[in-house]
Amino acid sequence: MRYAVMVPTETGRAADPDWIATYARHAEACGFESIVAVEHAVVVSRYSSEYPYAASGRMELADDCPIPDPLDLLAYLAGCTETLGLATGVLILPNHHPVPLAKRLATIDRLSGGRLRVCAGVGWMREEIEACGTDFGTRGRRADESIDVLRALWADTAAEGAVHDGEFFRFSGAMSYPKPVRPGGIPIHIGGHSKPAARRAGRRGDGFQPLGLHGDALQQALAEMRRAAEDAGRDPDAVELTLGHAVTKIDPARTAKLRVAGASRIVLAGSGATDLQQQCDELSACAERLGLAAPTTPTTANPATGAAR
Repeated sequence: MRYAVMVPTETGRAADPDWIATYARHAEACGFESIVAVEHAVVVSRYSSEYPYAASGRMELADDCPIPDPLDLLAYLAGCTETLGLATGVLILPNHHPVPLAKRLATIDRLSGGRLRVCAGVGWMREEIEACGTDFGTRGRRADESIDVLRALWADTAAEGAVHDGEFFRFSGAMSYPKPVRPGGIPIHIGGHSKPAARRAGRRGDGFQPLGLHGDALQQALAEMRRAAEDAGRDPDAVELTLGHAVTKIDPARTAKLRVAGASRIVLAGSGATDLQQQCDELSACAERLGLAAPTTPTTANPATGAAR
């Protein structure tokens, strides 16, 4: 089992360079596989869209919470760490034109030595997606085509370049370099809770991260993913499953249950504590419970800056 940690965006410190660099280095020292950054290009105040992962219909983050661009954040953290995987969760594909996105992702992957993983989705906040210039009703089709564009531009097409002729994007002879480190390109996982998300994972994804699903709902989503993969002539067992849990609650018994469900990675959310030392202590305790590598040096907070040293 691999264990990833979420960037603790809810603390409001994800854009503080010393704070987030120390957190990422500590996660790496503790033996966590990767760090996962969320995305919201904008949060529209008093949005009317319903957040699907809370009974209130509102996301936990304040409208004015600092949410750094996930790709810029991951590029920064790539330079602060050596082996820690770098992942998005969830990159909102309709917010991006896939041609420049392919270049940005490949550049981060190449400069980090192949450490990037993309978990992508279609987004739930209509106001955000429309502010980015995309019709909310077409976001699913655009996301599907964007994945095809990314893979076309990452492929080794030699002198002919990449060709794509779709509903939203068209080009020919496109040469996009550098290429990702892995010959098959950067892994693209699909995040979401809906049937279309499950089908997208089966048809196009290297992985599936069902968000907010448990019990029967999770099993139904996995069955939907498997049917879609088989219909597309793909091996459903090759679609990697990532599930979520909490840093302060995960233990070997809970891991065993998620492994039975098919998970090979668990993304862990923190407690929301704003104190960096507490966040790092929670990572250390979690790593000890799970039998991960112990930090080589202790983290001590600098009271003057709130960073660790």
